[in-house]
Amino acid sequence: MAMLWKFMRVAKYSKTTLPPKVKARGIPTHLRRSSSKSVPSEFAASTSCSNAVELLGKAYAQDDFSNVTEKILSKVGKNLHNKKHHPLWLIKEQIKDHFYKQYVGRRGNPLFSVYDGLSPVVTVQQNFDSLLIPQNHASRSKEDNYYLNRGHMLRAHTSAHQWDLIHSGLDAFLAVGDVYRRDTIDNTHYPVFHQMEGVRLFSCHELFSNIKDGEGLQLFEQGHRTAHKQECHTMEAVRLVEFNLKQVLTKLMTHIFGDGLQVRWVDCYFPFTHPSFEMEINFQGEWMEVLGCGVMEQQLVNSAGARDKIGWAFGLGLERLAMILYDIPDIRLFWSEDERFLKQFVVPHIWQKIKFQ
Repeated sequence: MAMLWKFMRVAKYSKTTLPPKVKARGIPTHLRRSSSKSVPSEFAASTSCSNAVELLGKAYAQDDFSNVTEKILSKVGKNLHNKKHHPLWLIKEQIKDHFYKQYVGRRGNPLFSVYDGLSPVVTVQQNFDSLLIPQNHASRSKEDNYYLNRGHMLRAHTSAHQWDLIHSGLDAFLAVGDVYRRDTIDNTHYPVFHQMEGVRLFSCHELFSNIKDGEGLQLFEQGHRTAHKQECHTMEAVRLVEFNLKQVLTKLMTHIFGDGLQVRWVDCYFPFTHPSFEMEINFQGEWMEVLGCGVMEQQLVNSAGARDKIGWAFGLGLERLAMILYDIPDIRLFWSEDERFLKQFVVPHIWQKIKFQ
């Protein structure tokens, strides 16, 4: 399945590109705290001789990079993750409920804020540059992405919102949304899917406050990059951030899949975290990768205005979790409007056990 932070794959899915102008009515959604209001799904496509794409109330001049298709634009604004009783909504609500109850701020309010209505139209700078992804990286290819033009695209991952949310002053948040990758369609791959991004930043006091004799510990140093840390981080800080990250994610997956869940961590590489890991769980006798995560690259954190903090980030695919948890055999079923499928997820509470029939 296409998962968050998987940048190196070469996808082959393609369709006929847009006619000169396609209109899609809608109102862009701004950043909001714990909001489920989403980009509207009322679309009316039409063509004209104008060389532009009009989407969500804005016009984008087409150029040699424009490759978004009518079929893909018809999916924009569906927001399955915000459709009540949809399996993707159930997974999102379970994760949100867990974070709200498990992590509480000093005033008793949820520590993590949730953003699930951000516009899927982002700039190339947001989708790639802000995440330190090199200019020549394969993930930028037109073969893998849906571009409105050279400067704008449909987000390829919810990581595209990391920089903006940190820059706005947030240090603990979840971002959820539909993402778009050109991909071959089969039972585990679809060009539109849904992801959740999680970020947590720590000040020196927050990270070391519960450590005995931690007053003299520091977040930063002028050192060397190794397989275990960035050059600017102290080993003490990285170990605590990594421990917190793995603890948070283990608690989350155990809460979703049940006590006794076996977890293992695989070292890997992402351009925007170091060290980086993939989390695998043993579910019903099979090891499955469920997410990517790591200690955020300090260059990214610094550029967003949080120079005095260090943090972690993770990203997961909602479809992947739902397919495992509910035993859904085909990713295309998430787009079904058949009541025989949808009614199975109309349950009185989000934690009720469900097995797809």
